[in-house]
Amino acid sequence: MTHKIILDTDPGIDDAMAIFFAFQSPDIEVLGLTSVFGNVPVTMAAQNALALCELANIDIPVCKGVGMPWVGPESTYAHFVHGDDGFGNINHPAPKGKIDPRSSAEFIVEMARKHPGEITIVAVGPLGNLALALRLEPELPKLIKAVNIMGGAAFVPGNVTPVAEANIWNDAHAAEIVFAADWELNMFGLDVTYDLPFPPDFTKILAEKNPILGGFVEKSSRFYTEFYSQGKDSEQCYFHDAFPLAYLLDPSLFEMTEGNARISTDALNKGQTIIAPAGTTASPDWTQAMTVNVATKVDHPRLTQFFIDTYAL
Repeated sequence: MTHKIILDTDPGIDDAMAIFFAFQSPDIEVLGLTSVFGNVPVTMAAQNALALCELANIDIPVCKGVGMPWVGPESTYAHFVHGDDGFGNINHPAPKGKIDPRSSAEFIVEMARKHPGEITIVAVGPLGNLALALRLEPELPKLIKAVNIMGGAAFVPGNVTPVAEANIWNDAHAAEIVFAADWELNMFGLDVTYDLPFPPDFTKILAEKNPILGGFVEKSSRFYTEFYSQGKDSEQCYFHDAFPLAYLLDPSLFEMTEGNARISTDALNKGQTIIAPAGTTASPDWTQAMTVNVATKVDHPRLTQFFIDTYAL
C-alpha cells in the first residue's frame, strides 16, 4: 500500500533525515513539501526544502508557508541547534529551482480536495500551516485521512520550558486549533523521541548505506550532535522528525495511548500538551475535548534498523 503524504516541515537537520527517509520509502508518495517557520525562518525553510529535493533528485512542489506564530512576536529560531543555515553550517549549495507559487495552506487544501480521504499530513514543525488550512477549508478534516505530528510532551518534561516542546511552543495557538479539529491525530512527541538517543555511528551507517542522502545527514548532523552531546558522557543525537513517518509505515513499532487533548496558550504554560488518557476523568472540560493518539513507547532496535534499511534501498 502506498501512502500519499504532504510533509509539513521546517528544515532543520532532523527534518532532512525525515524527508530523505520519506523519499527512500517505496511505500510513501510525497505529494509536496510545505514549509513553515520553526527551526529557521520560513524563507530559509522553503529554500532548504527545495535544496533537499534537488539533492535527492525528486521533482515535487515546495511551498512557502506561515512565517509567524498565530499570536505573538516572530520566533527567535533554533540556530544554536541547527546552525545558521539550518544544515549545521556545511555551506550546502543554494537550490536552483523555484518555490511553488501556492502558499503551504493553499497547497494542503488543494491536494485534499483532489485526493479526498487519501492524504496523511505529516507535520514536523510548528502547526501554523495546518491551522491556516483549516481556516481556508473548514471541511478539511473530512478530506484528510490522518494527521501525524512530531511535537508535544504528554507525560514527560518539555525541551523549551518545563512543560512545552519546541514545535508546539513556537505556535501554541495554531496547535490549539489543530488539536481541536475533528480528524485522526497521532502525536509523536518527546515521550518517544527523547527515549531513543542515536549513537554517533548511526549517521555513519546511513552514509555507508546511502552516500548521497546519508552522507548529507552524516555531514550536517555533526553540529547537531555536538549540541545534543553537551554534558553527556558520550556523543548522541535525536532524529525526532522521522518518527511519525515510521508509524505510517509500521504502527507496530509504537505503543499508543488514547486521550483527550488540550493545548495551553497562557503565558506561563504556553505550548503544554495536556493529555487525559481515556477513562481517567469525567470532567466535561476534558471529555468534550478532541481525542488524539499519543505515542508513549517505541521499539528501539526495530526502529533504528528500519531507518537504516530504508536508507539502503
